[in-house]
Amino acid sequence: MVCKKHSLPLTLIFLVTFLFPAGAWPKDSIDWMEADAPPFFIHEGIFKGEGYEDLITDILINNLPEYEHSHINANISRHYQQWKQGEKACGLAMFKTPERMEFAYFSIPSVFTLPTVLIINKEKFNTFGRMKTLSLTDILKSNKYVVGRSKNRSYGVEFDKTLNEYGNDQNIFTYEGPELTLNLLKMLLAGRINALCGLPEEAMYLAEKMGVRDQLMTLNIEENLVNHDASLTYVACSKNEWGEKTIGAINKVLRKQRPTEKYRSAYERWLDPSSLEGYRKLYKEIFLTITE
Repeated sequence: MVCKKHSLPLTLIFLVTFLFPAGAWPKDSIDWMEADAPPFFIHEGIFKGEGYEDLITDILINNLPEYEHSHINANISRHYQQWKQGEKACGLAMFKTPERMEFAYFSIPSVFTLPTVLIINKEKFNTFGRMKTLSLTDILKSNKYVVGRSKNRSYGVEFDKTLNEYGNDQNIFTYEGPELTLNLLKMLLAGRINALCGLPEEAMYLAEKMGVRDQLMTLNIEENLVNHDASLTYVACSKNEWGEKTIGAINKVLRKQRPTEKYRSAYERWLDPSSLEGYRKLYKEIFLTITE
């Protein structure tokens, strides 16, 4: 039996070669969704593009040349929408929660931060019993305080679990809109809420920008001492075939880049110098050991 070779018509070969010469085949794409929340992402002002998530996103983009990259200003609700619709979209530093795992794939840890705290007006420290570390459960169960949080934002598994279990219309104020932490901080200073959830570096960045750094302080939360999950965030992409492939490519870059000083210093830039030694120790002992 003679096997016949099936060849593409010469005209089709010529057309494909003309449209896509060597090295010019269309690339796949990633839409990077970025919330307006300094110092994670900084979209305007003298520090534009210098937020620690801006800098880490740039590292990933520079090491993923096989993709076309674009930036989308998106709040957390928009993140959810894009993932649920299966868009070619990723978010850099997302907490891994059971809800999100239903519609997103997650990388190995991409950012290691200090854990979520409560940010309060320093003048109100007495009303919190002058305790630097408190139980979020006790704060919410007392119904004596109103805590501000951003809609759909995760603050870590244990922190979220406590907010969801003990939060109600009397002790939680939920905000959704532009400049999330900035607007919650303004409410805090105006006395409309008693505390707000956030990371210490975002509170201090905004407080310094507003000239009120000496008016604020942070309270550590006991629930975050259970484990280090509140310090770990991940790249999340849509849960489909594209997302699985893309997370695989991202993981290769993360394993190579996370040990570098350039990668680590993106976050360190926004820390108080007194925090650096402890942060670097945890970065090495925890963050860099998680490679799968």
